[in-house]
Amino acid sequence: MLFWRVPAPNEAMLISGSKRRREDTQFRIVTGHGSFVLPVKQRARMLSLALREAEIAEECVTQQGIRLNVRAVAVFKVGDDAVSIANAARRFLTEQHRMEELVGRIFSGHLRSIIGGLTVEQIIRERDRVSQEVKAGSHSEMEKLGIVVDALQIQEITDTTGYVDNLAAPHAAAVASQARIAQARADQQAAEREQEAAALKAAYERDTAIKRAGFQAETEQAASRASQAGPLAEAEASHEVIEAQTALAERQARLAAQRLEAEVRRPADAEAYRQRTLAEANRDRAKAEADGKAYAARALAQAEADANAARAESLKNGNQELIAANRVVEVLPELAEAASRGLQGSNLTVLNGTDGLNEMVAGLVSQGMAILNTLRAGTGNSGAGTAGTGLNGGGSAPGTAVETRDQSEAVNGAAPARRGDSG
Repeated sequence: MLFWRVPAPNEAMLISGSKRRREDTQFRIVTGHGSFVLPVKQRARMLSLALREAEIAEECVTQQGIRLNVRAVAVFKVGDDAVSIANAARRFLTEQHRMEELVGRIFSGHLRSIIGGLTVEQIIRERDRVSQEVKAGSHSEMEKLGIVVDALQIQEITDTTGYVDNLAAPHAAAVASQARIAQARADQQAAEREQEAAALKAAYERDTAIKRAGFQAETEQAASRASQAGPLAEAEASHEVIEAQTALAERQARLAAQRLEAEVRRPADAEAYRQRTLAEANRDRAKAEADGKAYAARALAQAEADANAARAESLKNGNQELIAANRVVEVLPELAEAASRGLQGSNLTVLNGTDGLNEMVAGLVSQGMAILNTLRAGTGNSGAGTAGTGLNGGGSAPGTAVETRDQSEAVNGAAPARRGDSG
């Protein structure tokens, strides 16, 4: 409608010229709803209730006499109640754009007053205290102006003498030292992590290379085996053939050795044994013959010696019996020769070696001596006839010698020697 006016949510509409008044104000305050404004009779104006900001930059002197440059910001607005709106309207309705400047000046004065009673250390460490004291000191004035302070913050405190920097220097140095130490530790840990990562990477690359090399070796080995499969099979077959041929050759060699053993060595050993046995038998026989001849010669010599002794005795005493014995002694060599020829052609087995041969020869001699004794006995019984026969030329002596030799050969187990076979 043409005469209906509505203020914004952050505005208060002030209607002057109305007869209705509230709280002893000369104007009507409308907020949050609309109202009729009669032309010519009434007039409406808007007062902003929006938030405002005032920046404060002031040079202050502390309790210690040190000059500080303080920068602060104050956030304020016109109060929402009718009293605050009326107070602000009476003071700032036509100069709302200068409200920040006027409020900033008021806060600057209170800020200088508060900082003048504090030290630099208190100001730096207790900024909230400074803000609260400034707000508390300006509360009555702000209330008269219809302004509500929402916040007051000190943004920066600096000085031209370097006092603040000197206060912060030890702490800054300690912090810088700790920062450097922390940075060094961080760098060390980072280096260690990098080294560990590099070592892990190198180990991984090494393991990968080893596995790759192993796979490559297996691949090449498989390829080599595949390419050598034919020659390998041929070599194995040749090896088996060679082994079979070797086994066959060994069996043939064993068979040849067995055959040589059966056909050559054993017959040769048997023949050698036979020859050795024959040689030993011939040796023993020759030795026996030699021993027999020697014993016969010794016996013959002994007999001759005895005969000569007997002959000399008989000639000395005139004993005819000894003459006959002398004759026997004369034919004794022929008897011994006949006995040796009988032994030479006979097969004798000597059981006890030389002793047996000596016993055999002794038997022959004893047989001869027995024949001699027999002859002696016969000569003694015949008396002078026998002696006369011997004296008359000894016709029977040769016959007696021959008969005696035949008897000796018969006793020795050989046939009597014939005169035609003596050769």
